Amino acid sequence: MLPPRAYIFLGLNSVRALSIISMLLVFASSIFVLVNDIEAVNRFAKDGSDADLTDCDYIESSTVPNQPAGVFWAVVNRLLIIFQIIVLILSEFGWPATFFNRFFPVLGSEFGLGALGIFQCLIGATILSHHVDDFTLVAAFFLFSIGCLNMLLGLIFRERAKGKRSITSWRAEAKGILPTTKDLRPPFARPQSGFLNSVFTRSDKSEAFDEEHGSKKAGMGFGTAGEKHAGLRGFLISKPIESLPKYATAPRPESSRAGTPEPRFKSSNSAL
Repeated sequence: MLPPRAYIFLGLNSVRALSIISMLLVFASSIFVLVNDIEAVNRFAKDGSDADLTDCDYIESSTVPNQPAGVFWAVVNRLLIIFQIIVLILSEFGWPATFFNRFFPVLGSEFGLGALGIFQCLIGATILSHHVDDFTLVAAFFLFSIGCLNMLLGLIFRERAKGKRSITSWRAEAKGILPTTKDLRPPFARPQSGFLNSVFTRSDKSEAFDEEHGSKKAGMGFGTAGEKHAGLRGFLISKPIESLPKYATAPRPESSRAGTPEPRFKSSNSAL
């Protein structure tokens, strides 16, 4: 049985795959509609009937409105949709990540899926607001549905959504299960130099203390001055434990020494 984070990883990546598929369908349908609109406008211009200009709101068999500059805005609309779809597909692949994190952070790795879902819903609603063919209709409705799902996932996982579905972060977590040699090293194996620097180097408080006493030394060293300076900073320097070689006898405690009289030596008659 897989761990819960594995199901979350697979589910989020499944939604990402469906999102990419829906945007590719909208990309293809937008190109199809753009070509169809241009052909319809060319046929309409070739016929040149003034009566048709007043009787219809749209050019026949197209999504181009029959109004001043209607062809221009229809083409611009499709080109903007295609450009937005390309940007959203690149954001789903996460490339280039530095570009999105710096210039478009709402689609970068630091944000969730809510902004992506909003853009998808806007594009889908824009396409569905016009009379289009069946293929474009299905693709736009599919994109709108995926956009709603991405907004829901953005509310659930918030900014952690893209990190949970990232393949690189998954591999990093898998490698981090086993301890490394750095993790196995005891904390006392290599003393940190920052501790010695904090004890025997000057800080803001020690500078004020030195200025009052007229001292210009940068460090206190390992003598009594260093011990006094360490005591002012709250560090306690204890004396090392006295040790004797193995062949030496242990000294008697002071209590046993006080109870025994000192040995007295008497001189003999033969002594000089």
